[in-house]
Amino acid sequence: MAKISPASIKYSIIADFTADGPFQKPDVIGALFGQTEGLLGSDMELRELQKEGKIGRIEVELVTEGGKTTGEIVIPSALDKTETTIIAASLETIDKIGPTDAKITIRDVSDVRGSKRDYIMERAKALLAGIKNQGMDSTEMGTEIRESTRTAKVVSYGPESLAAGPNIDDEKELIVCEGRADVVNLLKYGINNVIGMQGTRFPKTIATLGETKELTLFVDGDRGGNLIAQNVFDNAKVVYIAQAPDGKEVEELTQKEALQALRKKVPAKVFLGGKSTARSSRPAVTSAPVEDVVRRELTDDDISKLREISSEIKGKNVLVLNEDLEVVKNVSVMRLGTVDAKDAFVLMVSSAAGTVVQAAERMKSKAVAAKTFGKVPATDVRLVSL
Repeated sequence: MAKISPASIKYSIIADFTADGPFQKPDVIGALFGQTEGLLGSDMELRELQKEGKIGRIEVELVTEGGKTTGEIVIPSALDKTETTIIAASLETIDKIGPTDAKITIRDVSDVRGSKRDYIMERAKALLAGIKNQGMDSTEMGTEIRESTRTAKVVSYGPESLAAGPNIDDEKELIVCEGRADVVNLLKYGINNVIGMQGTRFPKTIATLGETKELTLFVDGDRGGNLIAQNVFDNAKVVYIAQAPDGKEVEELTQKEALQALRKKVPAKVFLGGKSTARSSRPAVTSAPVEDVVRRELTDDDISKLREISSEIKGKNVLVLNEDLEVVKNVSVMRLGTVDAKDAFVLMVSSAAGTVVQAAERMKSKAVAAKTFGKVPATDVRLVSL
């Protein structure tokens, strides 16, 4: 069997699968080869493509719980874009793995060469920064690389390797942002006393820094930013909170917008209590009161019906389903707080992020059903893949 060279890999097919019974990794590989055989013609047989080195080693990760098996399949491809997507689409025709009914869904077909281009850019920045002769023709390198030499470098800080500005241990005041992209943007404007949290799980490093430094939390101008503000305040000593303009993220702010937002920072308790006159123009986000809600259990028939009606999902809105699995609301994520909790048995959305899961927890929903899941916090709400 010809081995695929890592240098020749162009794309990576990533698929999720669910099945109604237990099985092992070889069963998944066997299903991929067996049930696509003869489907696309001899020149597109998975087995033959792998022998020719056009398809790489297929990686499978799976877990069996409660009699059901879920997992992930990764297939590296040296084929062109069109052929790779055809192979990817063929995987979704597989309906059995071993003796059990199964469903395979393509999560992503990614261009792995992007990471190489990122490496080239970062390496080029480092090389340019090391050139002492400033008389070189800078137009050859591009605007981004030129700017990088004037920007403080991102460092990794603490056990969670958080993105941060240089020498933050020497700073008395720190700006805490949501992620790495926010840190990079602020460093570009000379704001170096900054650190990012990187993800939905709260890093303990931020709590530790709050014991000795004055923390200003800088969040995005959306409901997600409000939720993150509350979460950080509950877990760390935050003195001030600043927020990007409505609808904007910190990573996309101009220098003027970033500096204005930071100048308008308010005490954390005032921000969360909604008492700041500086924020009086921002519309209040109401939240329907959540009483004690008694929910029935979610059944296998419920999940089957959810998958049947998943075609009703349009755009980024969230469908709110009652216990009869009837759609009672079709709202944006920003307006989930207006939904009557007693109707929110299941929240259904195309792509579920942490804000949707947090809303489901708040309304004591039984499940969040989605075609794809982003980074979500640990939760007792059941996550159903459509």
